Amino acid sequence: MSDISGLTEVVAAFHWDLAEWLGSDAPPKVFDRLSVALDEGFTSVVTTGQAVDRETLLAGLWSARNVQPGLEIGVSDVSEIARSGNLIVVRFAAENQLGETRTTRWVTAVLVTDGRTYLWRTVHETAAPAESS
Repeated sequence: MSDISGLTEVVAAFHWDLAEWLGSDAPPKVFDRLSVALDEGFTSVVTTGQAVDRETLLAGLWSARNVQPGLEIGVSDVSEIARSGNLIVVRFAAENQLGETRTTRWVTAVLVTDGRTYLWRTVHETAAPAESS
């Protein structure tokens, strides 16, 4: 996969699963898909500035099933920043919508690929400024 539409599909699919897990009484297979998508060395810096490892994130996700009923996560503005060997750096906007409330964050992520599968190695999230009306 070398085109942006393929990367967009990878990013969107992960976030659809994340929204399903956090926003519904999702079956365990949804959590399994999220877990399998994270590289063993996964780390993340969330919008609060806290750094978390794979096990911490997964433990938090496991207990957060259906914690935000009706949550939707949209992904837009996906762009490939760099690619070298089996690493791809991608940036995108992720918008959480819960009822009328929308929050957007910019995400920079490193994906590891063998050309067929894609694993999330690291993610850095930054809150986007609120849009003025």
